[in-house]
Amino acid sequence: MKLQQLFIDQLQDIYCGEEKLAKALPMLEQAASSDELKQAFSSHLQETKSHLARLDKVFGMIDTPAEEKKCAAIAEIVDEGRTIIDETEAGTVERDVGLIFASQKAAHYEIATYGGLAQLARTLGHPDAAEILSVILAEEQKTDSLLTRIAATLKAN
Repeated sequence: MKLQQLFIDQLQDIYCGEEKLAKALPMLEQAASSDELKQAFSSHLQETKSHLARLDKVFGMIDTPAEEKKCAAIAEIVDEGRTIIDETEAGTVERDVGLIFASQKAAHYEIATYGGLAQLARTLGHPDAAEILSVILAEEQKTDSLLTRIAATLKAN
């Protein structure tokens, strides 16, 4: 597989992942009990929508249609979030912590993917795409830090 094709495949993977997260975040927001966590999920949904728009731009920059490739990793993490909701009591710190775990797993996957994509874009001579991907990477890192801060404020029942 050539590097350009790997780049496209990984863009398609994260595009699919962002689509899945855009559908899952309202569920996570509704299931959370902490107002701060609810707000974090709501804000991340808006950010995720902007990531999708930016990814559309990246696809345009490399003359490739924006298409999804099955993102098994994010699909599994979303399923884990559903399981946490099903197996924990509503309104508990246990549920909120579980939702943070699942959300951070998704964020870490995104951080790894966007970091790799930004570097690969530079390697392939796509500096404008690399800049966009780096902006998304920074936003994902900020979200991860926010989730860590929220987790530190939660108190056991």
